[in-house]
Amino acid sequence: MAGHNSLPRTRHEHLLRQVELHGSVSAAEVAAQLGVSQVTVRRDIVELEKAGKLARVHGGAIAVGAPTIPQAARTNVGVVVPGSVSHYPQIVRGMDAASHGGRTRVVLATSQYREDLEQRQVERLVEIGVAGIVFAPTMRDRTEAELADWVRTIPVPVVFLERRLESTALAAYDSARTDHERGAELAVEHLAGLGHRSVGLAVFDRTPTAPLVRDGHRAATSRLGLAEAPSVSLPKGGDGESNALDDALTAFIAACADAGASAALVHTDVHAARLVELATDRGIRVPDDLAVVAFDDDTAGLAMVPLTSVTPPGRDLGQEAMRIVTERIAASDAGPSAARHITMLPRLTVRESCGAVL
Repeated sequence: MAGHNSLPRTRHEHLLRQVELHGSVSAAEVAAQLGVSQVTVRRDIVELEKAGKLARVHGGAIAVGAPTIPQAARTNVGVVVPGSVSHYPQIVRGMDAASHGGRTRVVLATSQYREDLEQRQVERLVEIGVAGIVFAPTMRDRTEAELADWVRTIPVPVVFLERRLESTALAAYDSARTDHERGAELAVEHLAGLGHRSVGLAVFDRTPTAPLVRDGHRAATSRLGLAEAPSVSLPKGGDGESNALDDALTAFIAACADAGASAALVHTDVHAARLVELATDRGIRVPDDLAVVAFDDDTAGLAMVPLTSVTPPGRDLGQEAMRIVTERIAASDAGPSAARHITMLPRLTVRESCGAVL
């Protein structure tokens, strides 16, 4: 029965029949009756609304021309990010600030870099009636093709956040991201301008940003003709990995000294702050013996030696993402239009750790 009822035409007929009989229909009840997900039913309701056959409301739909169609005071926009600490809070604050003038409301959920939780969070947001989704997808254990197959089932406009996505299928969606490659290039260029001819690289590789930092470091090193320098992968630190992080950073400091690398770009700023502490313990002065630039700027200014850092345009990026999704929601009945891929430049915030004259 569920397999038969999963056919779109059958589901549409069922929805319209329920609306005709009762004047309204609940997406949750129809999903249970037909043995399909609420996301599927929501998508059907959106299609029938576009065809002028019913009117979508919170939790389901009502007949077209009903005397009163409940309207939310604000349009809800769902936001799904990996976590509520580190890189993303500034972006979310920017979205929230932009929402006030447009009578929209941000509804935030986190995925903890778990694909199953991410999909469930999106489903929940659709179930409560968000009009659009902005999210930073988890890419650890799936391909872009798999992501595209799933995103096509989401019945509201989608804007990707902070991801460089290459596939043709995903290029059809709007996106807003930081130019992390250029951020790494800014850091290397700055250090080269201070006279350093070799810039080491230490990267927390368990993030989507890491390969972009590597690309930018490699490009700038090659373009500027800098000498080869140590390049290492760092563990997260904390949660039982503190010793592993200290060992990796200590080995990196030693490798830079052996290679004659007098400067380093360290991702993230938390890792860079720990590097400064370990270097100090070993009598290595920052910036006199080793100049350091951090990637990200969440707590860089609070380090033992305030860290020069690549500062992402978090708040501005959030505002731009909100603008894109609200415009896409407003134009959802106007037919397809060209996707917008917005890339915003970070800036270099100069502090003491690089040795520049302030």
